[in-house]
Amino acid sequence: MLSNSIAELDRRHLVHPLASWRAHEQAGARFLASAKGATVIDAEGHRLLDGFAGLWCVNAGYGQDHLIEAATRQLRELPYATGYFGLGSESAARLAGRLADHAPGDLNHVYFGLGGSDAVDSTIRFVRHYWQSRGAPERDQFISVAQGYHGSSAVGSGLTALPVFHTNFGVPLDWQHKIPSHYPYRNPVGEDAQAIIAASVADLRGKIAEIGAERVAAFYLEPIQGSGGVLVPPPGWVAAMHAVCKEMDILFVADEVITAFGRTGPMFACADEGIVPDMMTTAKGLTSGYVPMSAAFLSDHVYETIADGAGLAMVGHGQTYSAHPVSAAVALAALDLYEGGLLENGAAMGARLMAGLQGLADHPLVGEVRGRGMLAAVELVTDKAKKTPLPAAAAPGTRIFDRAWQNGLIIRAFTQGVLGYAPPLCCTTDEIDRIVDLTRLTLDQTLADPDVRAAMA
Repeated sequence: MLSNSIAELDRRHLVHPLASWRAHEQAGARFLASAKGATVIDAEGHRLLDGFAGLWCVNAGYGQDHLIEAATRQLRELPYATGYFGLGSESAARLAGRLADHAPGDLNHVYFGLGGSDAVDSTIRFVRHYWQSRGAPERDQFISVAQGYHGSSAVGSGLTALPVFHTNFGVPLDWQHKIPSHYPYRNPVGEDAQAIIAASVADLRGKIAEIGAERVAAFYLEPIQGSGGVLVPPPGWVAAMHAVCKEMDILFVADEVITAFGRTGPMFACADEGIVPDMMTTAKGLTSGYVPMSAAFLSDHVYETIADGAGLAMVGHGQTYSAHPVSAAVALAALDLYEGGLLENGAAMGARLMAGLQGLADHPLVGEVRGRGMLAAVELVTDKAKKTPLPAAAAPGTRIFDRAWQNGLIIRAFTQGVLGYAPPLCCTTDEIDRIVDLTRLTLDQTLADPDVRAAMA
């Protein structure tokens, strides 16, 4: 049992991310005490299947001795090494090399940070430096996709296209522009893949023309939009966006903070479409969430342009904990697991998860099941034909999360009534089946709620 004093300290002093501060003061936190594999145990001894891998990051599962031993060994040998002053560490150098070997095409250069948000910010700075180095400082406009997520930093949150990250924060900035999401289930052009791709290509070309092609610096997208509700584009959509950027000489940045390291099947989701971005951001699964780390990949031509532009002068970007040796050691150990069979298990379990969730499609509340690999969503509706969302008054984001928790399952319950799944890649068949069974139980219980029944009448 967790002492009341600890709970009170949290309530009074700890500012939680993406939370209502007043609601947290009233309700307090649920404390997790331990975890192993795909199971977590809270402070009350309640066992739960983690169907969301922490925050879509514990790809290898909890309690992996190989990661723990790597961190412990590095802590004893060299707990910190700065990358400033021409210094470095063996673990960081080895990690950069192994990541470059795995990365698509010529993404051969890696800048390490602490998380997805700072990886995105790093690319923004690199994009600006790139165009300055090419003698085109007027290329200062950025485009991203509605319902996309690119972090919650002071600048990256403007590329993010979710209202909660904008309210009262002064973003997006006037150089940050959006095109509509592909969102197949609710796309105005319908669900036909080619129609969606054609509409998005037209939207991107239209936005470029509106801004002026000579002004556009970069285009950002997620191969699958995560925080927007696990929105999976039709096959060929990412490649089509990439082709427009190549034609128009616009830098293409793939945000793979969620999708990398086996989450969708391969090491990087860009492999699904056979494209090589100019830059790519990763984090989360890089260390399986055990320690903070991100990696921003730069293609050869981006790196060489910046390097030539700076000459012998410094490129003025850096962080104290960039290329932290302990984080790098853990990431190397995580790569061992991914290469040693974890990706294959994740692909097999992802297929089982999708098949199991598709088996829920006949449930009265289920409008759509979508996903790829170990990344999936179930969108709930009160009218399948009209695709009517659950009423906001039903508070699906909290009600369904709480109910699933009580049933022994952790999922992401988005406020619009979408259930998100991103289990650890180490899951067994029994655990995947249990995730599906507990989801059906949670849906049945929600269907019995009087206000939900009334909305369906």
